[in-house]
Amino acid sequence: MKKFILSLLASLAMATSAFAAGGGIAWDKFPADKLNDMAALQNGAKLFVNYCLNCHSAAFMRYNRMRDIGLTDEQIKGNLMFATDKVGDLMKVSLDARQAKEWFGATPPDLTVIARSRADGAKGSGADYLYTYLRTFYRDDAKATGWNNLAFPSVGMPHVLWELQGQRIAKFEEEKDPHDASKVVHVFKGFEQVTPGKLKPEEFDSAMGDLVAYLQWMGEPVQKQRVRLGVAVLIFLGLFTFIAWRLNAAYWKDIK
Repeated sequence: MKKFILSLLASLAMATSAFAAGGGIAWDKFPADKLNDMAALQNGAKLFVNYCLNCHSAAFMRYNRMRDIGLTDEQIKGNLMFATDKVGDLMKVSLDARQAKEWFGATPPDLTVIARSRADGAKGSGADYLYTYLRTFYRDDAKATGWNNLAFPSVGMPHVLWELQGQRIAKFEEEKDPHDASKVVHVFKGFEQVTPGKLKPEEFDSAMGDLVAYLQWMGEPVQKQRVRLGVAVLIFLGLFTFIAWRLNAAYWKDIK
């Protein structure tokens, strides 16, 4: 256990120095049009319960809320419920938190509002981060899990979607630190596919867009209704202001 901790700390230090000069990788833009695509959201829900819900809970979301993305109770029960038999139950997992911390080094976070919590004003939205994170895993035998990630160096989570994407290795080159000529930094130069996945690269990217769209939707299922209601309220306030202004003018017109 001591060796594992020392190895983890050393790997984290190396990753920090490698990405410090560039401030980490830039986040790719999440295809936001998928938020309005029911088929994409339904596929994202399927990916979520099959690949994420084994370790990560969504403890503030109920299964029956997926009716809002066009699924019936029968479809939810038959295809998306593996840990409970009540469609009104919360999306929890049976994984013990203490065991998870021992296995992964940290308790897997709840994903209900993960897309909202990972936003960075300088880099992009939380959806941009997740879209980049899910697509930048690569093989790294120096890590305990055998995997590493460009968006989250030395992450404790293994690449659970590797069968879909296949196995890749990352190519780095040493270059002089632009801020200190006596030092070198590791610069990412691209991926090399080692074994193919079940999906082609463009298909995998689209699937990750679906998954992130579902995570984004799950963080605020009523977002569309909120926006529509906000627009209606603003229109009402505009009309009310105009009517009040004209009534005020009519009331005071004979007073000089």
